Amino acid sequence: MIKRAFNSYQESFKGLSKEVWWLALITFINRAGTMVLPFMSLYLTEDLHMSFSEVGWIMSSFGVGSLLGSWLGGKLTDKIGFYTVMFWSLLVTGFLFIGLQFITSFAGFAIGIFLTMTVADTFRPAMFVSLKAYSKPENQTRSLTLIRLAINLGFSFGPFLGGLIIATLSYSGLFWVDGLTCIAAIILMRIVLDRKQYKPKKTETNLESLNVVLSVYKDKLYWVFLAVIFLMGLIFLQLFTTIPLFYSEVHKLTEVQIGLILSLNGFLIFLIEMPLIHYIEKTLLDRMKIITWSLVLLALSFIVLNSTTWVGILIISMLLITVGEMLAFPFTNNFAMNRAPIGKEGRYMALYTMAFSLAHIFSAKTGMEIIDRFGYTANWFLMGGFGFLAVILMFLLRKMLKEESLEKEKKHLLHH
Repeated sequence: MIKRAFNSYQESFKGLSKEVWWLALITFINRAGTMVLPFMSLYLTEDLHMSFSEVGWIMSSFGVGSLLGSWLGGKLTDKIGFYTVMFWSLLVTGFLFIGLQFITSFAGFAIGIFLTMTVADTFRPAMFVSLKAYSKPENQTRSLTLIRLAINLGFSFGPFLGGLIIATLSYSGLFWVDGLTCIAAIILMRIVLDRKQYKPKKTETNLESLNVVLSVYKDKLYWVFLAVIFLMGLIFLQLFTTIPLFYSEVHKLTEVQIGLILSLNGFLIFLIEMPLIHYIEKTLLDRMKIITWSLVLLALSFIVLNSTTWVGILIISMLLITVGEMLAFPFTNNFAMNRAPIGKEGRYMALYTMAFSLAHIFSAKTGMEIIDRFGYTANWFLMGGFGFLAVILMFLLRKMLKEESLEKEKKHLLHH
């Protein structure tokens, strides 16, 4: 049985190009370095003695920077190519992260994190488009899953190492490691990755792009999808802002203990996600149904936090978030990639990442204000409610997809 499980795990990685593997390693190095993010709210409240309201504003400026960076990244990727965008994004981000530790004022830190995230998040749309250049169409979901696996493996190391660095070196050590890992990732990228451009074949088509939407802004169905992504991001991003504070303030956990629980998320995704996605792809399960169920799990992960004061509920909640994330992210990402008409990939992926960035703007500020005024219990119920609202929107999206599919069939029959 163990051998069968190992063989299945091994099989789920077969057929991926060497460039995708290198891209995964570069992403891992980069993400293992992003230790500052899970501890940002703790750093701002404990080290810089900022109020919850100020932390909320800083996290919102983080989101505005991320939003602008995602939009710029999509535009620049379509104009100058993903490779150039990825290179400069990582290099400049490295130096900006190192510089952040020297800013201690509220206004200065808000501007600093805005600039850092603007540059850092131009990387994301470029990296998504790079997968179209470096992987075969049939391997795209798995290639994407491998990149997410690298991100999560990096994330599982990051908070744990971050907790240890804070305990031994202080918070400034985190900024140095963050910056230097960005620079290390870019050096590796120059050595191992060929400068390749994504050239779509004229014959390349998919179910979604048959209707060739002239502009992404006129694609109504995609905008309903983006609303789902925004709500999903709004609740998921509590993991990096209010949840570490909840662990610290209510359950009195140390930074190392917080790092370990957060690391559980990345470690489980590293172990399970790739075989799970491989299995789902083989069984041809309905992707939209999977996304719907993933949102139910994300909503429940917050509501269960109000059920008991037992510390074990933190693990149960983390397991629900993790399974929800594993089912949601690869398939929402894949839907966005396949929805894009030829030559508009950068713009579609930019809007996908911008929906998350927009969630960043509102997620922390909403969470912090609710906790400040009404306490943690109210915040967890609100986040659960947002999750169920996303589920309702998914039912609407699935209905719209069916109607669109029927419309295409009619056009196809009339054409012939």
